[in-house]
Amino acid sequence: ALRWALRAPEGGDQADALCWAQELLRELNLGTRKHAVPSLAVALALEGKASHRELISRLLSDLVGKVMTSEDIAKAFDKMLKDLPDLILDTPEAPQMLGQFIARAVADHALPLDFLDRYKGRVDCEHARAALDRAAVLLRIKRDVNRLDNVWGVGGGQRPVKHLIKEMSLLLREYLLSGEVSEAEHCLRELEVPHFHHELVYEAVVMVLESTAETPVVMMVKLLKVLWETGLVTLDQMNRGFQRVYDELGDISLDVPLAHRILERLVDLCFEEGVITKQLRDTCPARGRKRFVSEGDGGQIKQ
Repeated sequence: ALRWALRAPEGGDQADALCWAQELLRELNLGTRKHAVPSLAVALALEGKASHRELISRLLSDLVGKVMTSEDIAKAFDKMLKDLPDLILDTPEAPQMLGQFIARAVADHALPLDFLDRYKGRVDCEHARAALDRAAVLLRIKRDVNRLDNVWGVGGGQRPVKHLIKEMSLLLREYLLSGEVSEAEHCLRELEVPHFHHELVYEAVVMVLESTAETPVVMMVKLLKVLWETGLVTLDQMNRGFQRVYDELGDISLDVPLAHRILERLVDLCFEEGVITKQLRDTCPARGRKRFVSEGDGGQIKQ
């Protein structure tokens, strides 16, 4: 039933497949083995595509209260956390994916709200810690978004622009909390919208301006440098992202009075790290006054 549901095409057929799987499982006399169903479902999804993982997350939510309890789901995830050393042999990204499954299940009330708290100070396995940390980061971010129903995503061409913007914002917020550049890079690749990466640059710069703190400035420069060096963000996209911020700086400054000063700091750091060109740096609005460039340029005044 699970394999057939995963093979169903998108749309109404997927909904029918989930209903059919749910009905079949309800008819089975699972007894004390109910937790084996979520374990098998997630294991199959780990080897599949993002759309498969989305289907299984929906199935877990639908099963609670109808076929099994949230404690049955919790028992399944307990087992999967213990099995992670074996799961990573076939799926190296299993800890991160399992963490996303856990966060989604908690957000959907398929797992008890205190599931993560049960593991505090009791985790020795590094892979289990990675999974639980991933879930904790996503659930902290959930305070700023309504749901985690976009945690898996799908191909960018199938997603409305507003959803892509939301996912890029989520990606950046998670990065600022975790500091994991490689994970942010991976998430951006999974969105599969290389033509839209200028939006990530724009969102990153605006997020720094709105934070008014030094740490986000340094962290975003580090992230943009990696995305630039790996080719994920091209010259045109980098320029377009920054230029959009330049064009909107007047409006941004109404809510963030220090926006000009923070932007100058960010732009100078990006130039020093080779992230942006001299031309892009020099076109940065300077609030109607001349400003000094970095010390490396000999203290010259920008015109």
